[in-house]
Amino acid sequence: MFDGPDYPQSIKEELFESWLEEGRAHVIGYHYLLIVWNVYDEKYNSVYVETRDEISSYELYPNARGPEALIAAYDLYSEGRIQL
Repeated sequence: MFDGPDYPQSIKEELFESWLEEGRAHVIGYHYLLIVWNVYDEKYNSVYVETRDEISSYELYPNARGPEALIAAYDLYSEGRIQL
């Protein structure tokens, strides 16, 4: 996933699937999985949020100025990608 010049690096499908499972299994009722690029560690992190409003608190890659940049957002249950 995320292969190509528009992304900093790729993600293995198994890792992505484990993030979806982890989010659905969490006690807090999360609805969305955010794929966030950590500029300092140069790796992807999973972030779980409850509402769509929380998604907008992240700046989009590649224009983010902070240490984290939002790559993509997914609905945990339909596994559909959210338009940003």
